This record gives sequence, C-alpha cells and structure tokens, in this order.
Amino acid sequence: MSITTLLNSIPSPNINSVELGPVTIHFYAVLILIGIVLATFLTARRLGARGVKQGFVIDIVIWAVPFGIIGGRIFHVLTHINDYFGAGADWLGVFRIWEGGLAIYGALIFGVLGAYLGCRQVGVRFFTFADALVPGLLIAQAIGRFGNYFNKELFGTPTDLPWGLEIPSTNPGYPAGLPAGELFHPAFLYESLWSIFGVAVLLFIERKINPQWGELFAGYLIWYSIGRFMIEQIRLDPANVYFGQRSNAWMAVLGVLVGIGILYRQRRAHHGLLTSPYLPGREPKVEDAETAVEATDFDDQTSEPKAGSQETVALESDKPETN
Repeated sequence: MSITTLLNSIPSPNINSVELGPVTIHFYAVLILIGIVLATFLTARRLGARGVKQGFVIDIVIWAVPFGIIGGRIFHVLTHINDYFGAGADWLGVFRIWEGGLAIYGALIFGVLGAYLGCRQVGVRFFTFADALVPGLLIAQAIGRFGNYFNKELFGTPTDLPWGLEIPSTNPGYPAGLPAGELFHPAFLYESLWSIFGVAVLLFIERKINPQWGELFAGYLIWYSIGRFMIEQIRLDPANVYFGQRSNAWMAVLGVLVGIGILYRQRRAHHGLLTSPYLPGREPKVEDAETAVEATDFDDQTSEPKAGSQETVALESDKPETN
C-alpha cells in the first residue's frame, strides 16, 4: 500500500482472526479480553489505594464480567432483532459473540448488577468500586472498539475527510446504491478517542474535587453518553428507531439523566469524606490487616481520624453511611 493511500484514508484490515491448529482466535474477542484484564488491573490498583484488599477485585469481577457479557449480547440482539429472527436469518447467530455484537449499554446495566452483587459478597461499597473502575472501564471500551475495526463494522456516513475508512463494497453493511470505493466515517475510532479523552478529563476532575460517593461514576455516564449520542447520529448499521432517534441514542439520553440523578442524590445524601471503603460491619479483621493495602485517605470506620488526614478537615455527617 502506498504512502499516498495511507495519508488519504484508513485501510480496512484483511483479516479478523488467525488459525492456530484447530482453534480460531478472533481479534474481536482478544481485544475484549485485553480490555477486561487491563480494567481489572487498574481497578485493583485504585481500590488498593483506597484501602481495599486487591484480591477482592477478582471476586467482584467474577460477578460483573459474565453479567456484562450476557447483558451486552441480549441488548444487541433485541435492538437488531431482524438480524437473528427475520426472514432467512440464522437464529444460532445469537450465540456467535465472536462475530461482534456486544451493546455497551446492555453490558453496563447487567454489569452494574453483577458488580453490585459482587460488592455485597466481599463487603465493599458499590460506589467505591464504581468510582475506582471508571478509568479502566473507559480504556477497556477504547480497546474493545478496535474489534469493530477488524470486523469491518461500526462505520458512519460517507466522508471525503483524510481519515475516511475504506470498506469493501462486498461488506454486508455497505449501503445499497453507493458506488464502490466510498470512504466512511470511522465511528469506532471516534468512540475510542472519546473514551481515551474521557479518562484524562475525569481523572483531572477527580484530582480537583476528590469525589468519593459515586460522583466519578456519574461523570462517566454523562461523559460517555454525550459522545455516544453524537456518534449515533452518523452510524449506518441497522438499529431500531423511535421518534427519529436510534435506540442507543435514547439509551445515551437515559445515561445522561441517570448520571445527573446519581450526582444529585449523592450530593444531598452525603457530606464530607468517606471514612471507609467497606460496608458498615464488613471491615477486614485485625489479623487480615497485613494483607490489606494501607490507604492514605481512609481509616477504619470505628477509629479516630488520623492526625493530619483529610478527615480532620471534613468529617462525614451524622447521617448513616449507605452505598
């Protein structure tokens, strides 16, 4: 491929999987797994800095990931129902996740449920986990979107911009009636870059205001959903449309509203710094202290604030702490 071509378009990959003996490794699945592993590692580090035993993250992820994958697939199928149950469709495709098709909002809804159950099992406050998860989650989404690139999906309307994406006219998603050789907006890349930019923005906010009651997770919902709503306006893949907007555009609107609702509720319900990342009565036993990572901003809920800590500046109100 010539340098001139590279400067005027983004080429489509020639393969989306590799054969290793009898096993087929799909790049879409590999990138999803890489994102999950990286998000788990980053979340463990961030929770460790908050005083949570790092091994607890695995216990929570064991719940969250299967729930998220199942939810993501269910939501994708429901919003593309004719692809699997329409005339001439192969309903067994519902189970071929490696071909693509995990809806992020479905994964979020079910993944949150799984994470909540996991947090209850280990005794960690859900919003403490959710706030710690945010950077890793966005990075995982940014990586996972490149699986759509290898599958030649998630592209937008035609464009003549230098970064237009090449899509072969034989692709099932190629718009009927368009001549071969058209370039398309790389919607997958836009969403990936929006997610990476979101990591920088939300970490900056975290450094400035030190959110501890789920506000960072709320910021994630608002940030991601705003970008997703805009990207939905140029996507070409089939989707259910309601009142002039694609189903995922409406989910993005809902995501913004839920994020605002969490901010409003948590700001009214909690004041001051969080004194423990654990649910009341679920703090690690004394003999387990050596296996826990010391936190700089958290102390045991039943002890006095450490001298010089932030707790001496802003204490939690007399209201009972909830997650």
